[in-house]
Amino acid sequence: MLTLALGSLVAWPAAHADGLSALENFLRQTQQGKAAFTQTVTAPPRQGESVPRVRSSRGVFEFQRPDRFRFHYTHPFEQTIVADGQTLWLHDPDLNQVTARAQQEVLAQTPAALIAASPDLRGLQQAFALRNGAPTDGLLWVVATPRQSDGSLQSIQLGFRHGQLAVLDILDGLGQRSVIRFEAMQTDPGFAAGHFRFQPPAGAEVIRQ
Repeated sequence: MLTLALGSLVAWPAAHADGLSALENFLRQTQQGKAAFTQTVTAPPRQGESVPRVRSSRGVFEFQRPDRFRFHYTHPFEQTIVADGQTLWLHDPDLNQVTARAQQEVLAQTPAALIAASPDLRGLQQAFALRNGAPTDGLLWVVATPRQSDGSLQSIQLGFRHGQLAVLDILDGLGQRSVIRFEAMQTDPGFAAGHFRFQPPAGAEVIRQ
């Protein structure tokens, strides 16, 4: 499931009119952000089915470099994913359950790493092979492929509009496609100290992996 108006939209000159340039400028210039998002997940048909399975969700995404982010899903079910720099937390209120994993073990080759972790292209290129995609739908695209894959992720495409991240298109190892579309991103939300700290709710079951 990780499987983002506005203060500083940048008009990119023609010399930087490609996806990799847009990504590099985004990494260097956008240190924090907040945006509402919609996510559409399309899974291949099961045996005996003729059409793909589609489900949608929406919520709010926030991030702050380095290595901190929060996905708060509000529809159709509430769920929160928080990375505090050390631990990745997943809170499911319906189950009254929290799962905690060491952040460095699970985020190096994920979509979140592309957004919130690396300060520049050189850092990303240690984990991903990056190339320009063809401009479509008014977006500049970058295609990111994991250099070392465990089979869980095939590729990630990042779409930029006016210098800000607009779309993440994620294809996993089972052929499931997840498209996250961000509304215009607020790049100066002014998060308070401890904003990305997570405290499991009282009474919740905590599972550490």
